[in-house]
Amino acid sequence: MSWCTIESDPGVFTELIQQMQVRGVQVEELYSLDLESLNNLCPVYGLVFLFKWRPGEKDDRPVLKEYSPNLFFASQVINNACATQAILSILMNCPEIDIGPELSNLKEFTRNFPPELKGLAINNSEPIRAAHNSFARPEPFVSDEQKVADKEDDVYHFISYIPVDGTLYELDGLKDGPISLGQYNGSKDSLEWLKLVQPVIQERIEKYSKSEIRFNLMAIIKNRFDIYKAEQRDLENRKKQIQQQLDASKCNGDDRMDVDNGSGRQSASIEGLNRSLMEIEFELANVEQKLLIEKDKFKKWKTENIRRKHNYIPFLFNFLKILAEKNQLKPLIEKARHKT
Repeated sequence: MSWCTIESDPGVFTELIQQMQVRGVQVEELYSLDLESLNNLCPVYGLVFLFKWRPGEKDDRPVLKEYSPNLFFASQVINNACATQAILSILMNCPEIDIGPELSNLKEFTRNFPPELKGLAINNSEPIRAAHNSFARPEPFVSDEQKVADKEDDVYHFISYIPVDGTLYELDGLKDGPISLGQYNGSKDSLEWLKLVQPVIQERIEKYSKSEIRFNLMAIIKNRFDIYKAEQRDLENRKKQIQQQLDASKCNGDDRMDVDNGSGRQSASIEGLNRSLMEIEFELANVEQKLLIEKDKFKKWKTENIRRKHNYIPFLFNFLKILAEKNQLKPLIEKARHKT
């Protein structure tokens, strides 16, 4: 069975990842490479870059023949699967992500495989292919033979940028190996590797900008709903502690009391506690607003994906049939012809 082309969209990629039983991550589209935008998304596990592929274009950068055994790199042996493979290149290289049983077994099984066999293993994974092809657009006529792109067709390609063991890599399944983009300081959760990848992507965009404006940059990040839920629980616990301290002070009739601020016990006034309580309630309101935004976003993504997958062909066929039965189809066709 062949692999279909899928739309480059954060909602599509997030659901695709979920269908592969990966937990705790989502995909966000990046409209800017400034550090403030990137910092708002941290931790960023990796970046997926879409660009128009140009046949015969030379890339003189050396590819690595030997690299860290912790780096998962697979050759692309499947047509139309570069988006899914770019996503897998990030998921398989982040031990902090719960990638689920299917991907965990695949990673372990292919641990000592060369890139070509890793690519074939991905191709032969029915759960991965089923998740990918669940976004196939309904077609009235399906051919078992894949159409080969010619010179007139626009062909797009996905590559990944991922930090592994202190080195930033570019992973492109069409190359013979990964490309090292340099060393970075700090942890993977910091901005250091993102500072390193910034000029690399910017240079690539500027290289094509005179003739091509269709680019797409996606970030695979920690699930924002989970992050905000954790913040909400922490704020609610702090609020509860302050309320208990205020209740105790009312019972004792004290104007000041000892409180634990996390770094030791200190004396605090009732006024100070009330001020802290107001600040926490303000932060809670902000977090609750962020949670609502995330809920609405995922609801919108779900609706859009249902529409992408829905087969409208039977409806259109019956609609045209009804128009023909009422002798309304032919006049509409003639009217359209006159307009053109």
